[in-house]
Amino acid sequence: MAAAAPVVDEQYLKEIEKARRDLRALISSKNCAPIMLRLAWHDAGTYDAKTKTGGPNGSIRNEEEYKHGANSGLKIAIDLCEEVKAKHPRVTYADLYQLAGVVAVEVTGGPTIDFAPGRKDSNVSPDEGRLPDAKQGPSHLRDVFYRMGLSDKDIVALSGGHTLGKAHPERSGFDAKPWTRDPLKFDNSYFVEVLKGDSDEMLLKLPTDTALLDDPSFRFYVELYAEDEEAFFKDYVESHKKLSELGFTPPSSLKSKNAAALLAQSAVGVAVAASVVILSYFYEINRK
Repeated sequence: MAAAAPVVDEQYLKEIEKARRDLRALISSKNCAPIMLRLAWHDAGTYDAKTKTGGPNGSIRNEEEYKHGANSGLKIAIDLCEEVKAKHPRVTYADLYQLAGVVAVEVTGGPTIDFAPGRKDSNVSPDEGRLPDAKQGPSHLRDVFYRMGLSDKDIVALSGGHTLGKAHPERSGFDAKPWTRDPLKFDNSYFVEVLKGDSDEMLLKLPTDTALLDDPSFRFYVELYAEDEEAFFKDYVESHKKLSELGFTPPSSLKSKNAAALLAQSAVGVAVAASVVILSYFYEINRK
């Protein structure tokens, strides 16, 4: 059962910004960006575009769901988020978990991701089996991500988030290795390492990582992102935002405020430009 959507008024937006600051401090002090990003992904990644079920609705906090095999270990992140939730009870779990994912990327040097609040919480968890299985290949990845309404580009861009973190044997069954040499830095090194294959035994390579090279459509983006970090960041921002908003439409009032803010910024820009032109004109007159 889903709760009512929060009223995204000025007070709610202020609470979101306070929660953002608290998450930034928490994630920085605990070095927990990888698991916070995983929490955000796994809460959102259950979405089914056909049935309009699952998605970023905070249901991963339910014992039934966080005990799914794919969510092993995520109770750690859920409990960490409770520290922030206690200080900002009005912020929904759904918003909090997605905000944690956005902050996790930012504090580790990644791109800034636009965050729109207003998600409502749900106490209903989807059946187990909707999340990607790291032991499978391209067809499985497409089955899972296409079900969400995402594309091949989204699959590869989001895979780049594995630049953060490492495997934990007790959770995944894989060796305790990171994907990259600096598992607390968000950059394009995941793609660089994937293209190197198994040349470095100290780094993690999963079947799903290899699948990105075996499929021509996936490999195109792998090679692009390995070569051009700016292109990766641009596409990652778009894909992360899409994932975080599956089944969610930001409140129209928020869109209006954003539009007003952009209009105000534009007006200021025009005024500044006009001032510069006028001053330049008078400068030329006086010089003559």
